[in-house]
Parts: sequence; structure tokens; C-alpha cells
Amino acid sequence: MTRPADLATVPKKSSDNNHKQEPARWRILIVLLASLFMSLVGVSIVNVALPSIQNGLHASQSDIQWVLSGYALTFGIVLVSAGRAGDLLGRGGLFLIGTGIFTAASIAAGVASDATWLNVARFLQGLGSGLLSPQSIGMIQQYFRGAERGRAFGHLGTVVGFSVAIGPVLGGLLIKLGGADIGWRLTFLVNVPIGLLTIVLGLLWFPRPLIAYAESPGQSLSSRKNRIVRSLDPVGSLLLGLAVLAVLFPFMESRSSPLLWLLLPAGLALIYIWIKWERRYARHGGSPMVDLGIFSISSFTNGTLIMTLYFFGMTSIWVLVALYVQMGTGKTAFEAGLFGIPAALLSAYAAAWAGKRVMRYGRKIVICGLLLALLGLALSMLVAFLYEKGMVSVWWLMLTLSFIGLAQGSVISPNQTLTLADVPLDYAGSSGAIMQTGQRIGTSIGIAMITAATFASLDASSSWATAVMVGFSVISFVMLLTLLVAVKDLYERNKLLKKDE
Repeated sequence: MTRPADLATVPKKSSDNNHKQEPARWRILIVLLASLFMSLVGVSIVNVALPSIQNGLHASQSDIQWVLSGYALTFGIVLVSAGRAGDLLGRGGLFLIGTGIFTAASIAAGVASDATWLNVARFLQGLGSGLLSPQSIGMIQQYFRGAERGRAFGHLGTVVGFSVAIGPVLGGLLIKLGGADIGWRLTFLVNVPIGLLTIVLGLLWFPRPLIAYAESPGQSLSSRKNRIVRSLDPVGSLLLGLAVLAVLFPFMESRSSPLLWLLLPAGLALIYIWIKWERRYARHGGSPMVDLGIFSISSFTNGTLIMTLYFFGMTSIWVLVALYVQMGTGKTAFEAGLFGIPAALLSAYAAAWAGKRVMRYGRKIVICGLLLALLGLALSMLVAFLYEKGMVSVWWLMLTLSFIGLAQGSVISPNQTLTLADVPLDYAGSSGAIMQTGQRIGTSIGIAMITAATFASLDASSSWATAVMVGFSVISFVMLLTLLVAVKDLYERNKLLKKDE
């Protein structure tokens, strides 16, 4: 195991040299992307189905909130633990277990008889998605090298863009075909055939053994169990899980009681205790859940910060657009969904384009993507202003938001490739999960803060155009911070290259 003291000195391709190219890697990628498509469509469909779910189950507003929050909470809590478990026990096996849990939970959600049943199923869906998601990133790291890895992450970005685009449209169609009671159930049950197919193909195509510790010659079963438990760092897993829960929960349930905000400093304290524990565990010869030495790799630290800030700002855009075009301009929910389709499709295209070129242009692609995001935000604010003056149609937002789609494809997948490029393969899953945890925290805090600023502006001005411009201005400020981090990373990379020369 690579220790924190020497992790930063691992050569860029060290892990690549120790692993042979897997002949079936492209078939493995198909399985990974199929499962990712299933989980992402499952998320975007639910957003459209919420009104039908509330009517069909006679659910309260709190119940409906937990349909979204419950999934996000369990997903965020298990990410890093699941990533480290995959590094140690075998990524393929845990990926299939996660897919199986997600598929079974989709069936349970589809046949739910009340809101409590549905929310328990959603918690399980989040658990399944939290198990499979870091394995996907870890397996791309494991089976792809160099430029191929960039293309693989590009394909992943394409699936993300396409699934985000098709989810609301598919959800609306299923609800229309199935009617008031059956339609929303179909939005969950549509995951089932994809999940079953993914499991079958994974069993056929994934290399053996699926579990890394399946064969340990010369060790007793008891010895192997003790080794696994010690390597999984259960205390570290518990501390980090509680820390993520304490940080996320106030932003999801802040309306229930102001006292919940006390969880935030408690969460920060738990993170501090977790860091101290991980260092102590490593000093005493244990295998820590996260080797904190990876943060001494500047590309990983910068890339994780870029991803956290990006999701802090950009995920709120689509929340604000949905609110604005429905409540501010009187469009229907279906029409509101149409505004994001060009952006999502362009995101899919940009991700594939950038994936093929990320190894050549590096961080410059991410910087260009962030500049496109700022351009799209500025133009969208202009459309909102001109629409209120009666000078343009609100449908011009489809064009200005297209720059946001290009930005998404140019930032997310290339940043994943660059962030994980120098991380040793033994920590590919947990490192990818740390980055994803940053995304979840950034998303939850960003949506809470940016929507709060938007509604505060709405209360003060009674103008949706002014409110959405305030929200977009806050997002623009966060994008500027993200751009500064990206430029800093480019500068450090160029400085390192000159030093090597």
C-alpha cells in the first residue's frame, strides 16, 4: 500500500505500468454506462413525476421532499466507503451488488402503497447508486489508459447529457400513457429491464474474480475476514458517513427547525476527528479508508475543488429555470422541460468531443468550458431582462442555455480525467468517490443558498426576472471562483512541466 508520505511522488503512469490492458474493456464500459444511464434517468424522471406521486399516494409536502432528499442523502453517505470497499474487495462485484439493490428498490418504489414505503425504497435506491457509482469511475481508471481513458470518460459524459435530456421527456410520456395512478409507477419500473440486462452482461463480461479477496492462498477464512475488516477501516467509514450526514441534512430539512443548523459545526468537527483518525490508523500500520496523502497531489486537490464549486453553482441553474418559466412566465411543466433539451444534447456532444482531446489540451478545455458557462449565464440574464420589457420571447433561453450545455460537457468529464490521472490505481475508487462526495455537498449547499437568494430577491422586488438575474449573478460569482482554481491548476501544471524539462 502506498503511504501518505510517499503518495505524492508516485509517477503519473505507475499504476498503468502494473496492470495489463483488459481486452474486454470496451464491453465492460458498455455495462458501466448502461447502469449509469439507468440511475441518472431514474433521478431526472422522478423530478417530473412528483406531482403525480403526491396525488396518487395522498402524500404530504414533507413526504415528497424526502422522495428527493432521501435518495441524495444515502447516496452521499456511502460513496467514499463504497469506493474504498471496491478498491479492496473488487469493483466488479460491488458494482453488480449496487445495480441489484437499485433494481430491486425500483420495483419496490413502483408498487409502493403509501409514501413511507416509497421513501424507504428511495433510500435503498440511493444506497444502490452509492455502491455502483464509485465502482464505475474506479473501473474506468482500472481498465483504460492514456487517451483511451479520456475517451471513456467522454462517453460517460455523453451518457450523462443524454440521460438528463431524455429523463423528463420519457417521464412525461409514461405519465401520460399510464394515467394518474399507473404513470408515476412506470417511471420507477422502467429501470428494471435495464438493471436486469446490466447484471446479466456484467456476469458475462466482467473479468474473474469479481471479488478481489475471493482467493487468498495460505490464509484461513478467519484471517481473511479480519484482514478485510481492518482494511475497510470501519471506524473511519462511520465517522465520515456521520460527517456527511451532519453537513447535508440541515440543507435538506432546514425548514423543519432552525436548531438543525447546529449539525453543521458538528459535521465539521466530525471531519476533523475523521482526519485525525485516518492519520493515526495509517501510522499504526492500518489501511486507511482514504490515504490523505492524495491531497498532496495538486491535480487531485484542484480538480476536486473545481468539481465541488462547479456543482455548487451550475446545478441550481436548472432549478431556477424550471421555477422561472413556470411561475414567472406561465409555461407548463412539459414546456419547462423543453428548455433544457438543446443544452443536454450539446452537453453530450461536448463531452465526447472533449474526451478525445483532453490528453492533448488538458486543463485548457475546462477553462474554456467555464468561460462558456459565464457567457451563457450573462446572455440568459439579458433574455430575462428583455423578456420583462416585452422585447424578446422567453424561448430565446433555449439558445442561451445551450452555452451552459457546452460548458457542462467541457468541464465535468475532462475534469474527472485530469483529477484522477495522477492518483494510484489502488485508491481509484475511493478517490473518485471523494470527488463525487464533493459534488453532492456542493449541489445540496448550492441549491439551498442560491434558491434562498432568489426567493429573497423575489420577495423584495416581486419580479421573477429580477429574482432569476440575482440567482444567476450568484452562480456567475461561483463560476468565477471555479475559473480561478482551474487557471491556478494550469499554472501549476505548466510550472511542473518546465521544471521537468
